[in-house]
Amino acid sequence: MTSADHLVLLVDDDYRVREALQELLAAAGLCPVAFKSAAEYLAYPKPDVPACLILDVELPDINGLDLQRQIGDGYHPPIIFLTGHGNIPSSVRAIKAGALDFLTKPFSDQQLLTLVHAALAQDRERRAKQADLDVVKERFHSLTPREREVLPLVVSGLLNKQRPCISASAKLPCRFIART
Repeated sequence: MTSADHLVLLVDDDYRVREALQELLAAAGLCPVAFKSAAEYLAYPKPDVPACLILDVELPDINGLDLQRQIGDGYHPPIIFLTGHGNIPSSVRAIKAGALDFLTKPFSDQQLLTLVHAALAQDRERRAKQADLDVVKERFHSLTPREREVLPLVVSGLLNKQRPCISASAKLPCRFIART
């Protein structure tokens, strides 16, 4: 992987942890960008590339779980929690809110790298699906009003020149009504 095709964003208030993680990730060929607070992370202009977020629970300005909830409404990269202050309720809350995993310190370097690669693959897949959906939406919006009217009929199997025979009682095309 090159540094231009992905990002590993990490938010941790402990500079020793940030430096160690940056070295680990860089040695594995990944492109880390580190932040000491949630505010720094939120202010960072995120490029449009696959990413993952390694997030500490205890941050100086906002709890990592609260940050997860705050960014949860919009797009955000897959989150891996990495903390020395983990407990069962916080890990359950993180996972229920969509975190990929919740690791407690100390952790295995290989375990973290495996999770980062899985998160990047998940984000690539989500971005590909979103790109496909954007193309479909763009094509739909380019249809004329008449084409939009005919589209559901064509999709249901009718030819574009056919008119559906609608049953007054069932409001279904006649071909779906059982004939006795």
